[in-house]
Amino acid sequence: MKAATGLAQGRRPDPALAARAVETAMTRAGLTRADAVLLYLTADFARDPQPALTAAARAASCLQIAGCAAAGVLTEEDWVLDAPAAAALVLGEGVTLRAADALAPTLTFAAPNALDLHWLQGGGARFGGVAGDASGQGPYCVWSHGRVAESGRCEMALAGANLRIGVSQGVRPLCAPAEVRRACGQEVFEVGGDSALAGLVRELPLGMRAPGRIPTHLLMAGLPYGAPERALEEGRFHLLPVLEVNAEARSVLLAGEVPLGVDLFWAQRQPQAAEQDMRALIRRLAADAAGAPEFALLFPCMGRGPGFYSGQDRDLKALTKALPGLPCIGFYGNGEIAHLDGANRLLQYSVVLGLGVG
Repeated sequence: MKAATGLAQGRRPDPALAARAVETAMTRAGLTRADAVLLYLTADFARDPQPALTAAARAASCLQIAGCAAAGVLTEEDWVLDAPAAAALVLGEGVTLRAADALAPTLTFAAPNALDLHWLQGGGARFGGVAGDASGQGPYCVWSHGRVAESGRCEMALAGANLRIGVSQGVRPLCAPAEVRRACGQEVFEVGGDSALAGLVRELPLGMRAPGRIPTHLLMAGLPYGAPERALEEGRFHLLPVLEVNAEARSVLLAGEVPLGVDLFWAQRQPQAAEQDMRALIRRLAADAAGAPEFALLFPCMGRGPGFYSGQDRDLKALTKALPGLPCIGFYGNGEIAHLDGANRLLQYSVVLGLGVG
């Protein structure tokens, strides 16, 4: 297997940027023809990406080009959010893109306006991301086979590479899991013998406990799955953002339904906890991979990038520090896709990481 990346940025969305990114990657990989290319373009290209796709296909001598337009792109070299840019990963000597099936992880891209949860939950075990920015709007698009996908979504498998995939949800648990004893749809009233709101407020710093000061945008409810031992430590839980609190009913409204009898814990988004969780994920995946990783696919949330880390992408930095020189490509999206607890799920504020091994 051969794999390498290229990153090019400029002052305007010139198709030559896509060609330059691919050419750089081809040179680094020692290839004259690629078997497959992942190409991500910034939003500057979103209204008419086809000229850039054509330029990339010519540079790679390959039509197997998949990817999307997103708010920002990255490789192991750097990240770009504020300028027109193209990021490319070229793959050769036996690694190709093929039709998705249930036997291999399904690399999945979707535009915000084309995301269909019924489609997302079907098919094989998915991983990938949703193109777009924090608003979930704009002319974002995806492509495969070197052409824009009219459906706004695409799915494929990487043949010739084994993938080890994991998720960093990057939160700090505020308490131990306890049983949900009273809930109605998305509204939770009682957890572990106490009102949901009282239990949540009790875990917050004093300055955040007053009505109107509760930072709901930073708070999540976690639902563990699998064996209860070390579920939080191993990241075996899925998260539901807190939407609002109801002081009168002493309840908490979540971004998804919660069945009675499940365990729930409260958690807070925090940069230090996210960075530590990312480092732990990288260690687990690198240790479990059969052989040294040869490339990485990174899908970070817009809410988990440099804006969250005060101008640095510490998730990317953790990866390049742990696996120096490893070709890596990614884009900042409006939702992350991963297979958790036996189902394909749409995540928020997370990072999905795939390590490719020959």
